[in-house]
Amino acid sequence: MAKTVLQPGPNHPITVTPNPARIVVTVAGKVVADTTRALTLQESTYPAVQYLPIEDVDRSLLERTETSTHCPYKGDASYYSIPAGGQRSTDAIWVYEDPHDAVKEIKDHVAFYPDRVDSIEVQG
Repeated sequence: MAKTVLQPGPNHPITVTPNPARIVVTVAGKVVADTTRALTLQESTYPAVQYLPIEDVDRSLLERTETSTHCPYKGDASYYSIPAGGQRSTDAIWVYEDPHDAVKEIKDHVAFYPDRVDSIEVQG
């Protein structure tokens, strides 16, 4: 069965803009990500989400899981856990490896659930 693909529009706008602030993500005293090249994705009335380049993430701290979800606006998401964070950090990170064209900028970027990491510090 084909998955639904929807386009952003007036009733469900999505914007992706560069965020030059330094963003540092930590778990169990370890820096998982540190970047000044994040993208802010604002989707409809949801809270803004910071997408960080995967290049700026310490992948040695990640473990891919079998979890996947589908967003009709963004595509299929895959998930990673951060074992150093214990059970709380299961599926702490998601990535759209092949995002829909409307949000193609988030390819090769990941996002973090704030409640599954110790901190997401935005400086500046």
